[in-house]
Amino acid sequence: MKREIKFSLLYRDMWQSSGKYVPRVDQLEKVAPAIIDMGCFDRVETNGGGFEQINLLFGENPNIANRRWTQPFNDAGIQTHMLERALNAIRMSPVPADVRKLMFKVKKLQGTDIARSFCGLNDPRNLENSIKFAKEGGMISQAALSLTISEVHTVEYYTNLAEQLIEMGTDEICVKDMAGIGRPAFIGKIIKNIKTSHPETVVQYHGHSGPGFSMASILEAARAGVDYVDVAMEPLSWGTGHADVLAVHGMLKDAGFAVKDINMKAYMKVRSMTQEFIDDFLGYYINPKNRHMNSLLIGSGLPGGMMGSLMADLGNNLESLNKWLTKRNKPTLTQDDLLIKLFEEVEYIWPKLGYPPLVTPFSQYVKNLALMNVLQVIKGRERWSMIADNIWDMIIGKSGKLPGELAPEIVELAKANGKEFYTGVPQDLYPDGLEVFKKEMKENNWDFGQDDEELLELAMHPEQYRAYKSGKAKADFEADLAEKKTAKAPKTEKVEVPAASFEPKSMIIDVNGEKFNVGVSYGDIESAPAASNGSAKTVEKEAPAAVNGSAAFEVISPLEGKFMLTKDTSETPIKVGDTVKEGDVVCYIESMKTYNAVVAEQDGKVVGISKANGDNVEEDDVLVQLA
Repeated sequence: MKREIKFSLLYRDMWQSSGKYVPRVDQLEKVAPAIIDMGCFDRVETNGGGFEQINLLFGENPNIANRRWTQPFNDAGIQTHMLERALNAIRMSPVPADVRKLMFKVKKLQGTDIARSFCGLNDPRNLENSIKFAKEGGMISQAALSLTISEVHTVEYYTNLAEQLIEMGTDEICVKDMAGIGRPAFIGKIIKNIKTSHPETVVQYHGHSGPGFSMASILEAARAGVDYVDVAMEPLSWGTGHADVLAVHGMLKDAGFAVKDINMKAYMKVRSMTQEFIDDFLGYYINPKNRHMNSLLIGSGLPGGMMGSLMADLGNNLESLNKWLTKRNKPTLTQDDLLIKLFEEVEYIWPKLGYPPLVTPFSQYVKNLALMNVLQVIKGRERWSMIADNIWDMIIGKSGKLPGELAPEIVELAKANGKEFYTGVPQDLYPDGLEVFKKEMKENNWDFGQDDEELLELAMHPEQYRAYKSGKAKADFEADLAEKKTAKAPKTEKVEVPAASFEPKSMIIDVNGEKFNVGVSYGDIESAPAASNGSAKTVEKEAPAAVNGSAAFEVISPLEGKFMLTKDTSETPIKVGDTVKEGDVVCYIESMKTYNAVVAEQDGKVVGISKANGDNVEEDDVLVQLA
């Protein structure tokens, strides 16, 4: 009798691996029946990871989206599963234990059956609560092995990790090849070891197609005894995403495995609707290069799931960097130039950081640090001169135990920055915090929501939830989308008008992104430049504003991102009138999902805060004024 292998559709992860956003709830509801009609899926990934933050960012309630999206699959008997990040739950930073516990209860009540839990460091201490809380909440616990390739990440390492997680009580194991760099034979040996020791334990394989190993890896996983395989489908399969269900189906069927038939009429319907969603608005956030496979990813090991945001980050940083280079009459770079430099720097720094598996959030941390190093070196500054607080937490052990040893230079750098290494249980550093958020909900007269789901949303994503409630998130998203649509709209032809009919005027000239207000004369008439209206930069810089007869000292942004007065609720934001000391943190720049502390370079009194919380800023923007 042929052994059956079942499929799980990664409809959420398909989008996250390709771009920034996922479909709206009305779009998800529209496509769900057709996915069910395909008849080949026993599981569908419906939520988790960054999914809910994305809902909030475009002004949609993630709890409503989760319930309405999971319901059709619940009704059809198709299991739903979510992705969660252990200590970090479904965000990028550590989460209090009581908030983590509430999450599993809420997600089960919203219709999610399986919690796929992974720790980016593969620290079993971080996964222990995930396993416990998932089962207490009525969910199936699926603990993941975050796969990577290094001198410390061996078949024996992963086999032993699986043994520990099964002993802790997990129901299933996921072999999570988040970068797709796991060699096929390596993956097969791990799965075979697990199934030999625990034949009744369900094993699911998740792999990305970017580097090119995925089809061979899936076949090896199948031969080793895997039960479920994660797949995607056109037009969002392959590239930085996952193998297409049609190809996987054909390969496994030919290899002698039992696989469910695919209703091709329904497949084409899902394919067509997915393209419709891309054309609607999601395509504006998908970099075309993410549709390509790239074996350069083998060396860097960066995961497919972050490539959508990585290309956006590169574009933003490249624009800022090229402005800096142009001002100094230096050659500019292309995106490919910067990408290759980034890949090379990731390979260089990864071993020095103790080989953290390159999965969320640590893939972002390593990538961000590599990118900061590249940018600083290009600007003639020192490597390691800009390290975000989240990255320091990883380095000193607050996120868990690193798999490898830190390089001596990193240990010395930590000591030089006054950092103390931590060896305790990471969760102990983040005490219960729900009461603080309950108080905020009551003060704002906000509804706690069905099963306390709105309370969970605030506690899990405080800044994004507040922006959602105020309407700022939706307004910002709509403005950004309008800007992207305008940028891609066909250019209209310019109409030339004889200059002789005009009197002298001023005009704004854009030179490589820098705007200048200049005077213009026609014929022999000369004119002085008109006064700037404040909306464009002038050629001469203005002197610092005078405060009480003395010049104010300006605290400027070291990079582009979002201006944040605090990074969590434990901090008190500065305000005008406060006194700060040299070295004090005055604010943060949230860039590429990490918080970069901005410190005062001298003692002073806060006399001005130039940006509002959450505002976008560019490098060298004035943030705070001290006197």
